[in-house]
Amino acid sequence: MNSTIHITQTNVLKGVVNYLPASKSISNRVLIMNALAGSGSSLLNLSDANDTQLMLKLINTLDHVVNVEDAGTTMRFLTAYFSITGKQKILTGTSRMKERPIGILVDALRTLGAEIRYIEKNGFPPLELKGFEEQKVKAIAIRGDISSQFISALMMIAPILPDGLTLNLTGKIGSRPYIEMTASLMREFGVMVDFYENTIHIKSQRYTATSFTVESDWSAASYWFAFAALAEKAELFLPRLMLKSLQGDSVITHIMKDLGVIATTEKDLVKLTKATSSRAITWDFTHCPDLAQTLAVVCAAKGITGNFTGLESLRIKETDRIAALQQELRKIGADLQESADQWTLIPSLQLPKAATFQTYKDHRMAMAFAPLATQMDISIENPNVVRKSYPRFWDDINTFGLITTISEG
Repeated sequence: MNSTIHITQTNVLKGVVNYLPASKSISNRVLIMNALAGSGSSLLNLSDANDTQLMLKLINTLDHVVNVEDAGTTMRFLTAYFSITGKQKILTGTSRMKERPIGILVDALRTLGAEIRYIEKNGFPPLELKGFEEQKVKAIAIRGDISSQFISALMMIAPILPDGLTLNLTGKIGSRPYIEMTASLMREFGVMVDFYENTIHIKSQRYTATSFTVESDWSAASYWFAFAALAEKAELFLPRLMLKSLQGDSVITHIMKDLGVIATTEKDLVKLTKATSSRAITWDFTHCPDLAQTLAVVCAAKGITGNFTGLESLRIKETDRIAALQQELRKIGADLQESADQWTLIPSLQLPKAATFQTYKDHRMAMAFAPLATQMDISIENPNVVRKSYPRFWDDINTFGLITTISEG
């Protein structure tokens, strides 16, 4: 049975966001590195997001069939990890996971020496991983404009290859901060990584167990920037965030200056306060695609025209996020118009008094549209999708006096 959460408008927000999750991007990477180091590390403040909890559960599973559900990062990282460590597994997931391409990663792993078979459709999960006998090549060319998770997956298994690995990234590099994050974390586990322009060189070496504390998630924090931007009055405090962060989505602090939010530090917290916003914004989301939905909704509601590029990867996320945004933004009188590789956000001239939004089984759709509760009464269908990355999001919402009720239907 599907549920819907109803949120009554509240336009004054003040307080601490208590349940801001740890970064799942960092958590999932350090779990792979810890396993490759012999599982002796002390990993603190791991994310409680479903993606990370799945990784924690599955990385050492003895089961032959491994179901990653809808966790794309988990699918990609475990495909590389199981393949190169010689574990014979069947990797599967939800119906949407079976529509998300993985062929470029599989091709690279096959080139290295892994034996992998597609069970249903070529280029897509589910996969049968049949082992790894010997390394066949020392270098691989891979497109830089595909999912950075493919590149990160190959980077993380590179040190345990007998000859190491050189990755030559061809063309435009997308989500570069996530690749740099992987390199930085590998260094935390004692691995040398050389990353210059479009070449990543990692020699054969050992991971070293370490002690590591995961910082809070900047992608999750972005929704509170949106609440601050849209509220009439706001003073919000975000815990365990680092302004100088490994996470590419920390760029939200710069983007939101134009949308009327200032981030400062106060007693180990990031403090959000309101400021004057611009009438238009231009931004390239190539390196921070997970912020696109949040920014589109804020612009739509504040009357800010957006000129966006770098949204191509949104089509192969949990849903086609471009189509989903276009559909839901029209409910508040806004639109996301596409022309070649550019998008124009046409803001709303007058917001409705209430609106109901679909989530398309996508956690970011639910959380991106939630801040509209500062402007109107809203309803969000299938709110439990937030468990993927921010399980206690609705608990935090209730903390700020946003009255929520849930109906089944």
